[in-house]
Amino acid sequence: MREMLNSPRFQDQAPRQVFATLLDEGVYLCGWSTMYRVLREHAEVRERRDQLRHPAYSRPELLATAPRQLWSWDITKLRGAQPWTYYYLYVIMDVFSRYVVGWMVMERESASLAEVLIAETCAKEGIAPEQLTLHADRGSSMTSKTVAQLLMDLGVTKTHSRPHVSNDNPYSEAQFKTLKYRPTYPKEFGSVADARAWTRQFIDWYNQQHHHSGLGLLTPAVVHHDQSVEVRMRRQHVLTAAHLAHPERFAKGAPRPPALPRAVWINPPVRSSVPDASHPPDSFIPSVPVKGEATHSTSTDRP
Repeated sequence: MREMLNSPRFQDQAPRQVFATLLDEGVYLCGWSTMYRVLREHAEVRERRDQLRHPAYSRPELLATAPRQLWSWDITKLRGAQPWTYYYLYVIMDVFSRYVVGWMVMERESASLAEVLIAETCAKEGIAPEQLTLHADRGSSMTSKTVAQLLMDLGVTKTHSRPHVSNDNPYSEAQFKTLKYRPTYPKEFGSVADARAWTRQFIDWYNQQHHHSGLGLLTPAVVHHDQSVEVRMRRQHVLTAAHLAHPERFAKGAPRPPALPRAVWINPPVRSSVPDASHPPDSFIPSVPVKGEATHSTSTDRP
């Protein structure tokens, strides 16, 4: 049977085709699964067609433990009033704080425009060489030589998502979804000026007022400007007072404000010990003594 499969007549045909051809000729040797098994035992099962083979892209594993370490940037379209008219919103976000550090709305997508935005944002945030990693997908502007040369000159490390893997850039994608699901998001924008005015209001709300569920219900601005300890202490005083006034309302004991994650990952390593971003140790707020209890220090009571 193996000699027959490798004969000049059948050497370019799949076992299913051979099986059907022989069956039509009144010949049955075995099922095609048996043919595959025998060929597999002799390492003779492979793709015979000359097909394009895509290179293997590594899975980006990026960690941020403070602001200005890891940024993510992307471009999304905003629909214009005329058919097939779009405006392009460029957004650079700090992954740890979710703070939008730079944005612009333009009438076209261009690597040169992206270069200007990135350079101005790095200067505004005081980014030093070798301090920052900038992550993006594989759009034409993101992979352009213009942007790559700029990042090299600034000493910024660049990384890219794998092709056709949207969750390799999850924070920018989530922010764009928040933008387009806002109640005030219009069906279309009358002009690029309208798009810029609306986006300016959205970015201000997102940075200054949006209590982010991934930040312990803190706003991105509070986290980005290192104000989280003070805000959480104020929240703890309010919760402690509520507990002292009505302890019967708190079945699980004295409440604490939601914790701020100590680490934020893009694709955490699968089999390694990494800081848990979803359930971090609550080590960002000094203990607030409850009236009548002795004060003491523990390993988690440091800011």
